Amino acid sequence: MCGIWALFGSDECLSVQCTSAMKIAHRGPDAFRFENVNGFTNCCFGFHRLAIVDQLYGMQPLRIKKFPFLWLCYNGEIYNHVTLKEQFEFDCQTQVDGEIILHLYHRFGIQKMASLLDGVFAFILLDTSNRKVFLGRDTYGVRPLFKVLTDDGFLAVCSEAKGLTQPSHAMATPADIVPFLPGHFETFELKPTGKVQSIELKQFHCCTKEPAHAIYDTVERLPTGFDEETVKMNIRTLFENAVKKRFMTQRRIGCLLSGGLDSSLVAATLVKLAKEEKLQYPIQTFSIGAEDSPDLLAARKVAAHIGSEHHEVTFSPEEGIQAVEDVIFHLETYDTLTIRGSVGMYLVSKYIRENSDSVVIFSGEGSDELTQGYIYFHKAPTPEAAAQDSVRLLKELYLFDVLRADRTTAAHGLELRVPFLDHRFSAYYLSLPGEIRVPRRGVEKYLLRAAFDNANLIPDEILWRRKEGFSDGLMSLKKSWYNYLQEHIESLVNDDQMERAHQTFPHNPPRTKEAYYFRQVFQKHYPGQDKWLSHFWMPRWINASDPSARTLLIYKPEKEQ
Repeated sequence: MCGIWALFGSDECLSVQCTSAMKIAHRGPDAFRFENVNGFTNCCFGFHRLAIVDQLYGMQPLRIKKFPFLWLCYNGEIYNHVTLKEQFEFDCQTQVDGEIILHLYHRFGIQKMASLLDGVFAFILLDTSNRKVFLGRDTYGVRPLFKVLTDDGFLAVCSEAKGLTQPSHAMATPADIVPFLPGHFETFELKPTGKVQSIELKQFHCCTKEPAHAIYDTVERLPTGFDEETVKMNIRTLFENAVKKRFMTQRRIGCLLSGGLDSSLVAATLVKLAKEEKLQYPIQTFSIGAEDSPDLLAARKVAAHIGSEHHEVTFSPEEGIQAVEDVIFHLETYDTLTIRGSVGMYLVSKYIRENSDSVVIFSGEGSDELTQGYIYFHKAPTPEAAAQDSVRLLKELYLFDVLRADRTTAAHGLELRVPFLDHRFSAYYLSLPGEIRVPRRGVEKYLLRAAFDNANLIPDEILWRRKEGFSDGLMSLKKSWYNYLQEHIESLVNDDQMERAHQTFPHNPPRTKEAYYFRQVFQKHYPGQDKWLSHFWMPRWINASDPSARTLLIYKPEKEQ
């Protein structure tokens, strides 16, 4: 996890412009570099480094003697870089995983290069010999990337939108700051003036298709067929492989553990593989909540079962409420559910940074979208409708859960790894018949649970524990984090403000006082940027005014199940 920033065709003094790059310094606390481009004095790169691999040669922009005309700034991890190096007999000059991007691009071009990368990434690649600039982002947008492109060809790029709010450029109308689309690359022509012109925006991978790099995967060809035992075996094989490949690091590994199904499977598989790999330290797991919260109690059981070095972080409703403004600043969104769920993750990440030496943090993001884990999937009219909505959720992850997971961990200089969003694992799961992926026997994610039944990986009571939203399980059963927030905000937003909400905020008008308050805080930090969020996250097939599972009629508290 790093922070990348670049300008092409700036009309202003770069020594002034580069102060904007410091707004993402939290993403890379280990080192910083600011570098102009030879021959293009109005083009530059900024890089904040979190040293994970090859601490000697890992600074960026990455350049090597073999390709002096290529400049690379990237944020992410390329898990198959060694495999690709051996497959194509590349003569790599460093141990940096991103160097493979330069070799692949030089031999195959931008499209094949991007499609062969197994990992999470956002990159800025400059080719001065061919006068081209390329941007690219991984399939699910696990690593963030934003851009500004003006009518006269000034291009600014950054890992977070906040790094693009202040670069100055003379223009008739302000240009929009937009997220770069996951699974795409964009090609720009670099003019002698340093300005650019976009000439192609193209998708290189869709989540429903097996990735091109699968033919070079370390997992041998899977058994075919959709009989239940074959499917369950393939799920276990690909999931374990997804966790194993993410061991690529020279820093200590830890894992978030909420006590739910997803994080428990990740943590248990992580501990199992760490023992097999003879890791020289125990895996640390981290959970957060009030002292009697369902999440803390469940996580404690899992940690004891798997034998992790477990840390419990307790916080009060008051501490959570005090963190809300900082959380919104880092998230760059006003989506209600995203903010609610981010507070706990932000606070536990802060604890990890201050009280442990774990830097690479595994988590269970992406499973609910992939495996139809949200409670509203019980109301899907058909398996086909459920399958379509699963794909929709995955394509929108970069606006919601993946955004939450990245920003809350990056705020404290941690690197997130999410095995459920492994390209090959997710493509296989989505290829399965819709009728076996829907909730069954009254339980969501039935297929995933069944795949690990009798494996003794996690306790049965956790394996079959019903879905509990991360923000919903933080506090006690008597009173949820959702309820505490409503009580606090009730006096901060009055009824007159709510009546005028459509006039005050015509784009995505808030429907609740909580949403109105979050919007006010967002506007304080990012005035005029309402369109960074296209729509609120809301459940489907249910008449709901709030995204919390606890407000749905089909929700049952754990004690009633």
